[in-house]
Amino acid sequence: MHVANRIDTSIAQFVRCMHVWSVIGGDAVGLAHLVHVFSSSWCPAPGVGGGRRQWRPSPRGPRAYNPGVPIYLDHAATTPLRPEALEAMLPFLGADFGNPSSPHSFGRRARAALDEAHERIARQINAGPREVILTSGGTEALNLALKGAAWAGKTRGHRIVTSAVEHHAVLHSLQQLEKFGFEIVELPVDRYGRVDPDQVAGALNERTVVVAIQLANNEVGTLQPIEAIGKVVREKGPKGCLFVVDAIAGAAWLPIDVEAWNCDLLAIAGHKLDGPKGIGALYLRKGTHILAQQQGGTQERYRRAGTEDVAGAVGLGVAFELAAAERDVTVKRVRKLRDRLRGAVLGEDGVELTGHPRDRLPNLLSVVVGDADGASIVVKLDLRGIAASVGSACTTGSTDPSHVLTAMGYPEEEARGSLRISLGRATTDEEVDAAVEIIPRVLAESRAGAAVLAADPLGQGVGVA
Repeated sequence: MHVANRIDTSIAQFVRCMHVWSVIGGDAVGLAHLVHVFSSSWCPAPGVGGGRRQWRPSPRGPRAYNPGVPIYLDHAATTPLRPEALEAMLPFLGADFGNPSSPHSFGRRARAALDEAHERIARQINAGPREVILTSGGTEALNLALKGAAWAGKTRGHRIVTSAVEHHAVLHSLQQLEKFGFEIVELPVDRYGRVDPDQVAGALNERTVVVAIQLANNEVGTLQPIEAIGKVVREKGPKGCLFVVDAIAGAAWLPIDVEAWNCDLLAIAGHKLDGPKGIGALYLRKGTHILAQQQGGTQERYRRAGTEDVAGAVGLGVAFELAAAERDVTVKRVRKLRDRLRGAVLGEDGVELTGHPRDRLPNLLSVVVGDADGASIVVKLDLRGIAASVGSACTTGSTDPSHVLTAMGYPEEEARGSLRISLGRATTDEEVDAAVEIIPRVLAESRAGAAVLAADPLGQGVGVA
């Protein structure tokens, strides 16, 4: 009976797979891969006692949806750890395991590596090493910046100015602050997703304590006029008003100068620049006071308690330094590949570029595909061996359309057709050659399949020639 129940369940799972395949307009190749995945994901295994047999996950795990090596075009979600960073990290995952707060030789070696990581990071943003706070990632860095600055400035005012297209790590942090009486002003953006510095100036008053604007949008790639906005905040904002910059999406691709930008706080994340996951950093201008958001030890000069991730910090420092050193060459090469892919994708009917046509991240191509569902396109691309996304990885699983695209004026139905393709340092000419062939074909098939589904949603042959 137990085996029969499991078989019934497996059959039901297979039927659901078939339904997904039919909805996305799958072809014979995609069906073959789907069947292969289903059949190889489970294997019979001897049971315990009574000679009964049970079903368990295959020790090899599910096979890949696609044959050969898949093409990774989702570097805006995360990037592969570069070998140099891994090599630098390894000693601190092994013999050099000491706690950097310990006074003995093990701790001193860890402390020296941690101090060097602070220095490497600081050099890339034109800051001092004591102005760098290590965190567990970009989200923590932004939470510390926004909440720490807001609470520290509460006696002076309660207004916080931001834009409608910020990452959810910013918007959700500000929603939390709003519950405690802070006034959140979300500035609109234009069709390209840009903030007008004049609107920032108009939103400032004597009670403004924080202005938070991103360097580059993680979904559509639009660059903000950060230097102009920083100048507005410095010249027209009240004394003590802090300018917070989310540089997480752009740190690998754009030179950063906190002095030129009049920036008081700035966040980066390791895994967006070929560094390790679980590590980030917050720049805090010397003399700027924030309220620590976690209590415990004295680490990071009392600003962020908790034993530091030495290996992660070392990896972040090395990856950031190399990204900056190679930036000019990498940007030129990747932009050329991106533009080639852009020409092929925009050559398809019903495909529209989103974000600014020129002032955008050099690695990111974002579009909306008319009369199609972005999530279905991503599944079909995965079946063909290409990893892409509909937008921010942090919102995967949400049924809501992109808040970035709706803020840019796209109706919800159009926004659901979003597709984000992001290249990286490791993307090759051969991968783009393949993508140029595959992606336009998938977009055309998806639009055609959506048209058939719209004409005959119940599959009864009604309205289908």
